[in-house]
Amino acid sequence: MSTLVDIINAFALLSNFVLVPAISYGSQLALGALGVTLIFGILRFANFAHGDLMAFGTMITILFTWWFQSLNINLGFLPTAILALPFAIILTSMFAIIIEKSVFRFYRLNKSPPVILLIASIGVMFMINAIVRFIIGPNDQRFFDGEKFIIRAGEFKEITGLSEGIAIKSTQVITLIVTLVAVMLLFYFLNRTKTGKAMRAFSDNEDLALLSGVNPDRIVLITWIIAATLATIAGTLYGLDKSFKPFTYFMLLLPIFASAILGGIGSPIGAVVGGYIIAFSEIMLTYAYKKFFIYLLPDSLSPTGLVQLLSTDYKFAISFLILVIVLVLRPSGIFKGKTL
Repeated sequence: MSTLVDIINAFALLSNFVLVPAISYGSQLALGALGVTLIFGILRFANFAHGDLMAFGTMITILFTWWFQSLNINLGFLPTAILALPFAIILTSMFAIIIEKSVFRFYRLNKSPPVILLIASIGVMFMINAIVRFIIGPNDQRFFDGEKFIIRAGEFKEITGLSEGIAIKSTQVITLIVTLVAVMLLFYFLNRTKTGKAMRAFSDNEDLALLSGVNPDRIVLITWIIAATLATIAGTLYGLDKSFKPFTYFMLLLPIFASAILGGIGSPIGAVVGGYIIAFSEIMLTYAYKKFFIYLLPDSLSPTGLVQLLSTDYKFAISFLILVIVLVLRPSGIFKGKTL
């Protein structure tokens, strides 16, 4: 039978490879899904360029980070990217506004069907992807001072005397804290401020909101600024936690949309919940549980195989499968948002 120490070791193993990474990844997906759901809820179209907007914002953060590092400007233990993030948010918001004015505004004013805006966003997606690749290149880029550990697995083992260690990076803690702050500020803005209430009214009934004196251009402008801010924060946190590669952010579009649709696209709460569900699903279904069960089961029942439901190569396939199931069985999502 398993001893208490074996059970704790099993939990530590699961925490290190499943729980901690899933919470961090889920936070990043939640912020990305919030941007997608805001654009869909208020501007009425699925923005396929959101993943590459995240890449653009992250690229700007990296460039400012490198510049600050060259000037020996830093925040000590904290990543220099935190210092660069506000500048990246401003430039990415300006970039998003330029895209709105030069591309989406024409279709919006002509009352084009949502599918036309969707197709236009695909064109914008390829354009942004090309810009990012041209400026920073297609290869992996790192922030250089982002990967710092609060506690390493070896240190955890020495402190606890366990066979398994838990490693926690500063970027994972920063991701969780920044996500909590960003989500709380967004919910406060949408529910407590006059502008936020006007945005919600515009989302619920555009014609009635216009009759009430809501300025549609101002609502659209603020929506893009918030979406660009969320995209930059989400992309930077993902890049800090892992690495930055333009194509990776294109691939992130699938789990981000899966998160938004699962929670109920158009529902901010649903976007957050959906982000964590998708993250935990992807990581839990692709983790090899062999060592975990060795700790918990008698030697006679210990597995010889990996005990892995799916290979990590199928990580994004899980998001796609969940997306298809939700669209077939419950298109409005968990929190009954708008349907595509």
